[in-house]
Parts: sequence; structure tokens; C-alpha cells
Amino acid sequence: MTTTNRAARTVHDIKCWLTDMDGVLVHENQAVKGAAELMGYWRENNLRFLVLTNNSIFTPRDLRARLLASGLDVPEENIWTSAMATAEFLARQRPGGRTFVIGEAGLTTALHEAGFIMTDQNPDYVVLGETRNYSFEAITKAIRLIEGGAKFIATNPDATGPSAEGLLPATGAIAALISRATNREPYVVGKPNPMMFRSALNRIDAHSETTAMIGDRMDTDIVAGMEAGLLTALVFTGITSRDDMDTFPFRPDLQYPSVANLHAELAKGAQPAQAPAAKK
Repeated sequence: MTTTNRAARTVHDIKCWLTDMDGVLVHENQAVKGAAELMGYWRENNLRFLVLTNNSIFTPRDLRARLLASGLDVPEENIWTSAMATAEFLARQRPGGRTFVIGEAGLTTALHEAGFIMTDQNPDYVVLGETRNYSFEAITKAIRLIEGGAKFIATNPDATGPSAEGLLPATGAIAALISRATNREPYVVGKPNPMMFRSALNRIDAHSETTAMIGDRMDTDIVAGMEAGLLTALVFTGITSRDDMDTFPFRPDLQYPSVANLHAELAKGAQPAQAPAAKK
């Protein structure tokens, strides 16, 4: 049996691709230059791929519509959210369990489809996700249920999220509030937990040795991809800038100004070699 030298992997060894969405494929609701061409290349070459997001608000159908509006055609089956990863994880832990949920349709739909019952009566889990309208009443209920023995789960650790008016408190910030009140830390399923990446790999029947992760954040996309054993590619169209690189004790395998540069490298490598000129 032969083994692959992981350090020698290149983009041309990759058969499956995972990519973050915001900051990689779209920026401010507009497709990043090269994103459509990159996904077109994947399709034309029968490469499996998933678009990953820590945002648990939206269903895959919602996200498909959002991506279409930005100019990107991504089928629902190629979208994987922290809500879906959380539902899959909990279904393995306690099939048909009971959950008290703070979140929106992306999370409640995923849990329903995984066979969970939504209730505030003796739930097995309190599941915290993203919502535009965190309710003090719901947070208080969550605290009391966790104190009563419910296990605490969060879809993702992001402390803030964007809005037209500025930053909003997000799952990580509310999780910190609940943790302070209960002295219980949540199990967080989304990035940077490699659990989300492993569930994504299972979703498309991929192997870590021949899968790459494209991200715009060193502290979530790249570190989780690295820990999951994937080839990692950082693009500078989102959160992490070149000037931020020295603040991290690890490095991505590859760096690109944008996915357009990654597509160009893939396409160049895919071109057939020209036949040598005939001797006169």
C-alpha cells in the first residue's frame, strides 16, 4: 500500500472541495470574482464540493436563493450549515431526543428533519443558534433548563454577526451569558470544531487526504481544516488580511488573493500539454 506525502499535496491532487461562503464566494451579497468560474470548474471535472457556513439562521433552500441573487448557482445538496451538522451530531447522540431551541428556521428545520421533538418540558438538550431577535425570556428558560439537567449545545462560537446598522451579538456572545449564569460550557459543533468538517466529509463521501478547505478566516476555517487533515487554502477577500498572518502560530498550506487565482491555477494545470513542434 502506498501513502500520500501530505506535505507534497497540491490543488491538482484534490478530488473534493469544502469552501466557506461569506468572504470567499460572496462579499456584501455580491459574488467574488472567480467564484462562479471555480464552481463551474468543479462541476465540469466531476469534483464533489460543499459550501459551508456557521450561520444557522437559514435553511439550504434559503441560502440557495441568497446565492442565486448574488450570481452563484449552488444546489441545496451542496450546502452544509452548522445547524445541519448540529442536528446530525445530536441524532447520533440521542436519536429521537427532545430539544429546547433558541434559533430560527435553519436550526429548527434541521432538528425536525433529524427526528427531534421541540419542547420546553424536560428536554435532553438546550440548543442555541443564531437568531435576529434573542429573547430574554427564552434565554432565562434555557438557563433554568440547563440548571435542571439539560445538556448545553451551541451551533457555532461566533460572538458577533454583521447587520446594516453594525455588529450584532451572535451565538457565542449569548452562549457566554448562559455559561456565566449556569457555570456550564456548551459543546460547540460548528467551525472551528473539526466535527463540522468530518460531517461534511461524510456528506460527500470524501477522504481528508484528497479534500481541501478554502476559507477567509485563520481562526475558524484554516485551523479546523488543518486539524481535520485537509489541504488548506486561505483567501484574502474576507476577514483575515496578509498583515494578520504573523499573529497566528500556524499557516495555511496555500494563500491566494481570491478564488479567482485558485481557479486560474486549477485551470492551468488542467490544460493538456502541447505536442512538441515537428522537426524540420
